[in-house]
Amino acid sequence: MNTAGHSEAKAPRVLELTPFRGLRYDPDRVGSLAAVTSPPYDVVVRPDGLHHLQSADPHNIVRLILPEAATPEARNAQAAETLRRWRSEGVLTADPEPGLYVYEQRDGDGMLQRGIIGVLRVSDPDEQLVLPHEDVMPHIVADRADLMRATSANLEPLLLTYRGGDGEATVTAGLIERTAVQPPLLATTTEDGFHHRLWSVTDPCDLAGVQKELAGHQALIADGHHRWATYRRLRAEHPSPGPWDHGLVLLVDTARYPLRVRAIHRLLHQVPVADAVAALDGLFRVRRVQVPLSEAMDALAEAAAKGNAFLLAGDGAFHLVDRPDPELLAHTVPADRPAAWRTLDATVLHATLLDHVWRVPDAPAHIAYIHDTAATVEKAERDGGTAVLMHPVHEDLVRDLARQGVTMPRKSTSFGPKPASGLVLRALDL
Repeated sequence: MNTAGHSEAKAPRVLELTPFRGLRYDPDRVGSLAAVTSPPYDVVVRPDGLHHLQSADPHNIVRLILPEAATPEARNAQAAETLRRWRSEGVLTADPEPGLYVYEQRDGDGMLQRGIIGVLRVSDPDEQLVLPHEDVMPHIVADRADLMRATSANLEPLLLTYRGGDGEATVTAGLIERTAVQPPLLATTTEDGFHHRLWSVTDPCDLAGVQKELAGHQALIADGHHRWATYRRLRAEHPSPGPWDHGLVLLVDTARYPLRVRAIHRLLHQVPVADAVAALDGLFRVRRVQVPLSEAMDALAEAAAKGNAFLLAGDGAFHLVDRPDPELLAHTVPADRPAAWRTLDATVLHATLLDHVWRVPDAPAHIAYIHDTAATVEKAERDGGTAVLMHPVHEDLVRDLARQGVTMPRKSTSFGPKPASGLVLRALDL
């Protein structure tokens, strides 16, 4: 009888964070580290932001995470060839030994975020170790899976959060604080004003302490639901044990470093503002707001504190939408979920406005998801569509729903600051 195999099957499953040999840009081979970084692939506003990043440096990471070619197959082949060439030319080089990476982001407004980058064992939902809080779009998972297969790489880390010592000293927090006073592997300031620093931790005692402590925690996906779903798909496709059993993540203790939670806005390509507003007659209260964007968002926040509220834009003005008809909500919002889910703005937007009132399919030809508020308004005004601006939800509500196994409508939240793409990559052959 194979007792070793039997005991292994009974072993409890925990968060397993593993060191890896990071793949990083050689600063002597690129114009600057800032010029080769990018926001995560789904934050880049296309095509404007994509072309801006491409022109910043010929080696910008967007050429890997958002390659451009005539077909998906050609795009992925191009990314794989670009990665191979950059490695052979020494543009990207592997660190000499495996480590976990301490990563720091700081802005001029006092925001400080520090966390640990490593490769995390990919777990199944029933293990309740990594909690998603949003639904995913299958075509995006398929797209990211094709890119990861082609490149055999994790090109950018997911952002995961956990609750550490609630202000008390922990092993991981102590390591991060000690490391942050040492000279970093790299330091750069990106054009959004964020200062980034990265350190490698390779001491076996330090690594063991962090791994042991994190094993007792549960993580929430703050950013990267589609990439986590991609990790799970690729793990199922490949033999285990193997490199596809793990995926690149950044873990942040939000008890010590609270994240900002922002909304993700919608751009309705084929719905003019006048049509969107007219369809709401008798169903929601609509008020025209002739103020600058910042004041309009303040008005949205005030209205959202009292109930569901949205801000429509695209015709040179803002239209504050609130006070939905209770009977409308009763017959459009599914009743088989917790009250906290049924009253989410994102739930009402998708179940009531998009599906029932405006009848807009949730497909790329009809809806774009944009993180930047001003960019959403500008694109709506330029293209003749409707920007639907949202108010963010609180992290505690997100975590509470996730623990209940209830997912929010996709692209409901934007946690940040997000890790810059391009500072450290993971090649699966290292």
